[in-house]
Amino acid sequence: MEVALELKLDRFLIRTWKPEDKASLILYANNRNIWINLRDRFPHPYTAADADQWIYQVAEETPQTHFAIAMEASVIGGIGLELGTDIHRRSAEIGYWLGEPFWGRGIATEAVRAITNYAFSTFDLCRIYAGVFDWNPASMRVLEKAGYIREGRLRKSVLKDGRIIDQFLYAMIRED
Repeated sequence: MEVALELKLDRFLIRTWKPEDKASLILYANNRNIWINLRDRFPHPYTAADADQWIYQVAEETPQTHFAIAMEASVIGGIGLELGTDIHRRSAEIGYWLGEPFWGRGIATEAVRAITNYAFSTFDLCRIYAGVFDWNPASMRVLEKAGYIREGRLRKSVLKDGRIIDQFLYAMIRED
């Protein structure tokens, strides 16, 4: 059994998902403005069954790499890592979302910084990267403020909501 993570930041926590997070997860995740910026595996509409499945899935993770962003007793978003395998085993992809009422407050930037530091200190990583859809400049700013560097534009690399769009690739490298 893995130890639960809890990173206390000034205004919020990054912590292990809990069954009691279900109601606030549904409240904030069931939003087209969230879904439009995430992979299709993030469902829309976001149902109680989706929340149950997610909380069960991440509880079974070893190592734990997906976390809740919580303010007081309420989950307001999520953040996580997809650890690379095989030749990509020293890389991880970071992903995050935040409930729309909490946008523009610097919370996502702080969360990205905290999980990036956690990832570099916990896993044998030398690179963490993120892809951002071309219509999401706010997420680009989050990554830039967190110290990530734009490495390139992947032209017509994403099919989302019936549109083929570009994606920007951002990364942070751990210097040894």
